[in-house]
Amino acid sequence: MGDKQPNEQLTAWFVRSGWSKGELARQVNRRARQIGAAHISTDTSRVRRWLDGEQPREPIPKILSELFSDRFGSLVPVEDLGLKAVAPLAPGSGVDLPWSGEQTVKLLSDYSRSDLMLNRRGFLGTSLALAAGSALIEPMQRWLAPTPSGQSANGIVSAARGETATGRLSEPELDLLESTVVMFRQWDAQNGGGLRRKAVVGQLHEVTDLLQESYPAATTKRLFQTTAQLAHLAGWMSYDIGMHPSAQKYYVLALHAAKEAGDRSFGALILTDMCRQMIHLNRPGDALELIHLAQYGSRDTATPQQQALMYAMEGRAYANLGDVAKCHRATRHAEDAFDEMGKGDEKHDWLKFFSEAELNAENAHSLRDLCYHTGRSQVYALQAKEPMERAVELFSQDENHRRSYALNLIGMASVHLLQQEPEQAAASAQEAVDIAVKMRSERVNSRLRKTVEAAHREFGSVSQIADLCERVDQSLPEHVQPKAV
Repeated sequence: MGDKQPNEQLTAWFVRSGWSKGELARQVNRRARQIGAAHISTDTSRVRRWLDGEQPREPIPKILSELFSDRFGSLVPVEDLGLKAVAPLAPGSGVDLPWSGEQTVKLLSDYSRSDLMLNRRGFLGTSLALAAGSALIEPMQRWLAPTPSGQSANGIVSAARGETATGRLSEPELDLLESTVVMFRQWDAQNGGGLRRKAVVGQLHEVTDLLQESYPAATTKRLFQTTAQLAHLAGWMSYDIGMHPSAQKYYVLALHAAKEAGDRSFGALILTDMCRQMIHLNRPGDALELIHLAQYGSRDTATPQQQALMYAMEGRAYANLGDVAKCHRATRHAEDAFDEMGKGDEKHDWLKFFSEAELNAENAHSLRDLCYHTGRSQVYALQAKEPMERAVELFSQDENHRRSYALNLIGMASVHLLQQEPEQAAASAQEAVDIAVKMRSERVNSRLRKTVEAAHREFGSVSQIADLCERVDQSLPEHVQPKAV
């Protein structure tokens, strides 16, 4: 055997992190305990051997990827660390899944059960990895492929193929189940994803049990629609509390269920939120591919309201790519589509969140993001200020979307910082802290911490910023990666 070569890629990320070898070892051990891998015990000499070229055993490559991703606020794949990607420990833990009804139900049942049992078994934390690039985009493109000849889009249940229905679910019970999804969605918007996630996952698992019985075709379709909405909501809540691989898994399974229901509009919403997640993880190229896939797949079904949402997210992707002209074009299309909405357009409960406030918020964040990716901070900060102020004003009057209010107060603070207005930035951020301490949303907390860190770097001597930093340190403890529960 030849001598090992130093791992220059891992060394580069390690040096940039500012961590010592001992600190990295402690973080690896802590994360390992969180995911149930208590057998892992790392020390400084082991870290030194990794830097010298030793390949760590699973699940350490995934843990290192998560730690560096958290440190830098963007996805750092295992391969970028010069390590070998660890193969999933269980079938179906990736995103390239069979597009069949039977498999969709089985995977949803298995995954939701494992999710609920993780406190005892530690399964998901060691087996699940975030997909990106072609590994993500190519499987998602199959959402558009026609159902194989002889199979109905929702024909996995015998009654949908003309046999006798034996399912125990009555229509009033199905109505109640659908209303429960609406209630879960409202709780999430008010309180953040951390408070009701287990309840949503539990309800999802119950629905997959129901799908293994036989019903008339119309009932089967509604059950798959409900399944898709619950899986999407589980993904959204996972994203909100920082569980990105789990969020992506639920999104993918939700897309499969939406295909079984023949619901292209809801499938497009799922892809839109996958786009949002990729923007959050600093993968704007993937985000753009996903939103274009959503737009193409729903071209015959999307209402003006949904078109406006997709254009707004397209603008976010282009802004993070630094493409000024295409960003402006997308935000303009979003405004035009929103103006075309009629009173009857809000026919989907899952789309009601996209209001005038959300439109202004998304477009304002696109303009704000252009500041970071073009170097013309004053120009685009000035353009972002008016729609951000309008979003904050509208959300301040909306008791049902407190998380969105907090996120846009943070956005307003970031705009004030770009305009060299630290006192105003501190005031907006303080209001956001008032909301953050009353909910469980790591997305809100992490954005607050990141904005406050930026304020401290540039305006640490300003008394209002100093007070803000102290309050955030005391009120919002640093994120500990939750178990995938």
